[in-house]
Amino acid sequence: MGRARTIARRTFLIGSAAIAGGVAFGIYKVRTPHDNPLAEGLGKGEATFNPFVKITPEKITLITPHADIGQGVVHMQAALIAEELDVEFGQFETDFGAPAPAYWNTALSAEAVPFASFDESFGARTMRGMVGSVTKLLGVMGTGGSSSAPDQYEKLRAAGAVARETLKLAASQQSGVAVDELKTANGAVQLPDGTSLAYTELAEAASGLDPVSDVTLRDPSTWRLIGKPMARKDIPAKTTGTQIYGIDLKLDGMVYASTRVSPRRGAMNGYEANGADTMPGVSSILPVTGGVAVVANSTWRAMNAANQIEFDWADAPYPAEQDAHWEEVAASFTEKRLDKEWRADGDVDAAMDGAEVISSEYRAGYVAHQPLEPLNAIVRADKNGAEVWTGHQLPRFLQQKVAAIVGCEPDDVIYHNQYSGGSFGHRLEWDNVTQAAEIAVQMRGTPVKLTLSREEDFATDYPRQIGMSRSKGTAKDGKVDSWSLDIATVSAARSMSGRLGVPVPGPDTQIAAGAWAMAYGIPNLRVRAYAVPELAPTSSWRSVGASTAGFFAESFLDELIHAAGADPIEERLRLCNNDVHRKVLEAVAEMSGWGTPMGDNQGRGVALVESFGVPVAQVIEVTNTDAGIKIDRVYVAADVGRVIDPVNFENLVQGGVVWALGHAINSEITYSDGMAEQTNYHASEGMRMHQAPEIIVKGLENAEKIRGIGEPPVPAAPPALANAIFAATGQRIREMPFNKHIDFV
Repeated sequence: MGRARTIARRTFLIGSAAIAGGVAFGIYKVRTPHDNPLAEGLGKGEATFNPFVKITPEKITLITPHADIGQGVVHMQAALIAEELDVEFGQFETDFGAPAPAYWNTALSAEAVPFASFDESFGARTMRGMVGSVTKLLGVMGTGGSSSAPDQYEKLRAAGAVARETLKLAASQQSGVAVDELKTANGAVQLPDGTSLAYTELAEAASGLDPVSDVTLRDPSTWRLIGKPMARKDIPAKTTGTQIYGIDLKLDGMVYASTRVSPRRGAMNGYEANGADTMPGVSSILPVTGGVAVVANSTWRAMNAANQIEFDWADAPYPAEQDAHWEEVAASFTEKRLDKEWRADGDVDAAMDGAEVISSEYRAGYVAHQPLEPLNAIVRADKNGAEVWTGHQLPRFLQQKVAAIVGCEPDDVIYHNQYSGGSFGHRLEWDNVTQAAEIAVQMRGTPVKLTLSREEDFATDYPRQIGMSRSKGTAKDGKVDSWSLDIATVSAARSMSGRLGVPVPGPDTQIAAGAWAMAYGIPNLRVRAYAVPELAPTSSWRSVGASTAGFFAESFLDELIHAAGADPIEERLRLCNNDVHRKVLEAVAEMSGWGTPMGDNQGRGVALVESFGVPVAQVIEVTNTDAGIKIDRVYVAADVGRVIDPVNFENLVQGGVVWALGHAINSEITYSDGMAEQTNYHASEGMRMHQAPEIIVKGLENAEKIRGIGEPPVPAAPPALANAIFAATGQRIREMPFNKHIDFV
């Protein structure tokens, strides 16, 4: 039967909140379901069975509350419901739905607790349950951390099954045929005589019934959609240029705005308009926090006028020059700044005493988010509340932010989530929304569309954390014997939570993410994380801490294996103490033909990094040409427990690899005079088309838990590339971006 089983009503409504959480916060309160937001305002003959399915005489609507930031999550969510509801693509509409506690994310607790993803001890389960209970009680919605699939995998299938069985009950009462003699297919209940009753025809009858609460999910062997190649529902519009994003929206009576705020993240001492206020189409220059907004009759005119203004910015609250940032990171390997010792296996110091110790320092600089769709938002404020149109990953927090500016209750902020043209963590921040709200309260009743210029986006981005590692270790008898791994980064979680007004208790689990929970049984292993005091404010970036710590860990492990004289994959397999991770390594070795001869000036590198519960192994092949390094092929094996859509899975992995490699070889944000020096894509390139390698992907399904794949392909790519470069050239690259030290073609 696999994962198919009876889903009780309380399981469906509560999700993963554990009994431990119920004990801490009150079992009744934790088990009490949130109200169904679709039930409010239902018209005659309209039925809703749960927060995810609404059927009227005219149409079927599936609610897909996770934000679609390019990862295809609307399609994924719809497929999970459709599998059990027995509807086909084209028979229903999707809607993000209004923000509501009923859409709380059951999977957020996985990364919020200081336990390895594969740790199923009582303490780990208890802590996850407690965090899950808090998340449920607060109704925390959120898209990120590759949590959409694990959050919705059972929840949405159950939602579809509940709706299906309730519609069958309505058909039974209407036709007189027993429920167990009825079937469903193609959006209809089928009677034994061949008659089909469309779900839309049954909506009115079903609206008067209590939803059937105990349902059995279908066995995977019967699935029509899940696990099968699917055509994503948003692809036709995206490939024809007809997909509507937030930046495309227009409202009657709308004005356009662009902002300039301090690139030093401080105050504005003053400004000279220099005629900007009299430029064609400009109606006003208004204050916003840290700068001004220009309001005009087009975005282009607003941006041009904003560029005309001369500003006097206050000094930055962080070091003005990049060298001072690195000095602060280097000074953070102290007991006072120790955030947490994550691993203390064996006796590292004793193992190194008298042995030949190798040591290395690795660095990873700031990098920008750089989504293709410039940040934008439309806000209309009136005396009673506000309405917001934009793409965002934290809808209920967005309501709170806007409400505080407008002077209303969060529930009086109506939010319309939009398809987003990328995020990579950028749409976890607020500046575009709060700035639009600040303008809107000065023009109540008028819709204000704010669009940031690309240069403004680069200047005011909250980049990925800057970090450094210091490692030392020993080899003994041809094996890795000891390793001390110290990682120091600024805490992006604390930086972001400070702007959110939500404290981060305890250690930051992301500083050493991708490193401390390595599934390696090294006899003597110590991993320590050090928190660098905040420098330039930072934020979550695709794969967060693992994007740096994974590079630090797997690169130096390769150094230790080389010192031992061992094979990079064979030694990793020998050390691997987790069967799921081992199978991922074995798969990528087989895919890449590891150990087979390569040509002159060629090399292979391997890395294994787990992030967000997903082990990903990559082998990269390179050629050292006269003009520089050419990346030839990348082989990727990843285990997410269940591949929901093989086509989208492959695309997400390939996109993640291109994203990771492009930033590893080309991209960095540096500061001078307190401001980011890189102003647009020309100065912070991603991967060029001619640099893109062939990428071969394999998805494994050995893990017990369902996981997401949006972020996990990123961390293993940089170390696998660095290790391949060493194999081809003998040169160790210990700093990102790599183009500081070597050329690429």
